[in-house]
Amino acid sequence: MSLTHTLGLLTHPDREWEAIRNEPESLGKLYLGHVLLLGLIPAIAGFYGSTQVGWQIGDGQVIRLTTTSALQLTALFYLAMLTGIYIIGRFIDFFAATYDVKDSNPRGVTLAAYTATPVFLLGIAAVYPNIWVNMIVGLIAIAYAVYLLYEGLPILMKIPEERGFMFASAVLTVGLVMFVALLAITVVIWSVGIGPVYVS
Repeated sequence: MSLTHTLGLLTHPDREWEAIRNEPESLGKLYLGHVLLLGLIPAIAGFYGSTQVGWQIGDGQVIRLTTTSALQLTALFYLAMLTGIYIIGRFIDFFAATYDVKDSNPRGVTLAAYTATPVFLLGIAAVYPNIWVNMIVGLIAIAYAVYLLYEGLPILMKIPEERGFMFASAVLTVGLVMFVALLAITVVIWSVGIGPVYVS
């Protein structure tokens, strides 16, 4: 069920958000049918790009990661994506009462998971780890994810658009704070020895 919504969110998001609202899924089904599968796209692409293709700074030599190092970092990245969606989803559920969401069925994780769809799909760009290509594709993915958030939140939560705009802005702020926290955690993890190891 979950993967069938993927194309709809890219082609007709309004109708697809309505369909998602009318076909509630359990957390397990949502993760098994959507998050775990689509989350593999950027993880596997990143592993391949960092070990097989490599990247280059200016005219310098091509840099690649060792397979062991790339596997460790890929696993941590994948875990961070899965956990991040769950945490943001729970924040959405926590904020729901503040914005007068009457629905008793929590939909925060559903909103977070489907909003992340373009980021998962365009994560395929990591097979070619060029900083400019990845930056442009990443900006497109994030811009569309933000659009899905602002478009989908009022529909999924059944609240007026004005209130939905404020709610979505609060969610976006939490997402940005989590991103900064993730960067800080990355620095800590690297400092204890689980950092990139390059092919010499």
